[in-house]
Amino acid sequence: MTAGGTGQPSTGHGEKSEKGGARTALAGLTTRGRSFLAAGIAAAICAYVLGQPDLLRVGLLLAALPLICAAVVYRTRYRVAGSRRLSPARVPAGSEARVHLRMDNVSRLPTGLLMLQDRVPYVLGPRPRFVLDRVEAGGRREVSYRVRSDLRGRYPLGPLQLRLSDPFGMCELTRAFSTYDTLTVIPRVEPLPPVRLSGEAKGYGDGRLRALALAGEDDVIPRGYRYGDDLRRVHWRLTARYGELMVRREEQPQRSRCTVLLDTRGLSYQGAGPDSAFEWAVSGAASVLVHMLERGFSVRLLTDTGNSVPGEGSDGFAGASQESADAAGLMMDTLAVVDHSDGTGLSRAYDVLRGGNEGLLVAFLGDLDEEQAAVAAKMRQRSGGAVAFLLDGDSWAREPNGAPDPMNRQEERLRMLREAGWTALGVPRGAPLSGLWRQADRERAGAMTTSGGEGRS
Repeated sequence: MTAGGTGQPSTGHGEKSEKGGARTALAGLTTRGRSFLAAGIAAAICAYVLGQPDLLRVGLLLAALPLICAAVVYRTRYRVAGSRRLSPARVPAGSEARVHLRMDNVSRLPTGLLMLQDRVPYVLGPRPRFVLDRVEAGGRREVSYRVRSDLRGRYPLGPLQLRLSDPFGMCELTRAFSTYDTLTVIPRVEPLPPVRLSGEAKGYGDGRLRALALAGEDDVIPRGYRYGDDLRRVHWRLTARYGELMVRREEQPQRSRCTVLLDTRGLSYQGAGPDSAFEWAVSGAASVLVHMLERGFSVRLLTDTGNSVPGEGSDGFAGASQESADAAGLMMDTLAVVDHSDGTGLSRAYDVLRGGNEGLLVAFLGDLDEEQAAVAAKMRQRSGGAVAFLLDGDSWAREPNGAPDPMNRQEERLRMLREAGWTALGVPRGAPLSGLWRQADRERAGAMTTSGGEGRS
């Protein structure tokens, strides 16, 4: 069976087992079929004892009918093919996907009543069941149902189960196909306004491509001539030096870079469910990743464990436009299943960041103690610009109308980050990311104006 919005569905067939076939067929007898069989046997015994041949014929007919039905259903069940198609196979949390099922009768005889059931996880809703009437020889039937989940994850669909019944309701047999599909529920992505938060280091302004200069011989990046290269790009001086045709390599675009840091430490978040602080952070990271990719940035996703996704290139950043699209899908799939880590600090992420200049750094952080706030503050040194969204654990843990916690230390952590050069914002319960994104832009612009030493990038 296939998953996906396009393409021809493939067919899954059951494997026929001759051994135990009779036992399987008899086990599928319904209450009606067992009653007919018992009545036929009882009538045959009474006819033998009483010497009534007419009653014996009736008994044999009653006993033979469910056996014949079981044999017919047992043979028919291996001549039905099923397929499944998801549209789409990747959906945001809270959105619906449609599952299309198709049953093909590949035998030369029409089928009886078909009862179709697809296995789905409980979180996607109840198991869908369909009743299909007689399917003619070579015919097909198509049905569909919808699935929806408010929780991220990868959910298996299937295997598909088919219950076949004879016209008299004497026998029902269940056939399960061996294949299944996977529905990926990714985090919600919130559209963000186009603000200018990019940094200076390796992030060139608003994210437009910038070509390498080819001003002189020292700036030229040559390579050997390949069939089909334009002869106007031949570098004759280097050709004379190396003794073979050398051409100027095409201009290499440098793209602005953005790293999205997601704090997944279990101890830094409280609560669970689609409205929890951790789910807000995951959704926020997905929104920023998509937004920056749309603006032309090379982006990567980094977690507190030091894992970087995707692995496009040695530095972990996405490359050209097609690679960016693939990277976006890979990052969304990663965020669909990301869970709390067992880590206690941000040191691993800091070790990754201090290895190079990362351009713009956007961090989604849970509760920080004083030590981890100091580690996060040092991350600013290796980035051209840094924006932090610090989730207020006390606010998210309280009821919406609850009293504030006098021991809230978030303001102290925000002050530490701001003193280190971060544009740091606290995230109260249920705050929209788009509003915080605009606020971060205003605060960064105000800080740059106050310092007087930087122009707005």
